[in-house]
Amino acid sequence: MKARRLFYHGHVQGVGFRYSARQIAAGFEVNGYVRNLPDGRVELFIQGAPDELAAMERAVADSHLNGLIKTVESFDTMVDLKLRGFSIRP
Repeated sequence: MKARRLFYHGHVQGVGFRYSARQIAAGFEVNGYVRNLPDGRVELFIQGAPDELAAMERAVADSHLNGLIKTVESFDTMVDLKLRGFSIRP
């Protein structure tokens, strides 16, 4: 199992980004969350099998959200073994 933390920059808040990310996540075997950050970015944390993470990242990039995203920062991070499911966080 691996974990990735992605930070999306652009016009990504107030446009349904988090809800769309949750819908995309439902199509993959991942656990994680998505949340708005005070600086205007959206953070996406996902964990699961490496191929599932890569496929979800591609699905976000290939979705209608792509037009809202200016840049993406993506980092490997520590797995959270307590995390179950996928949620939208405040």
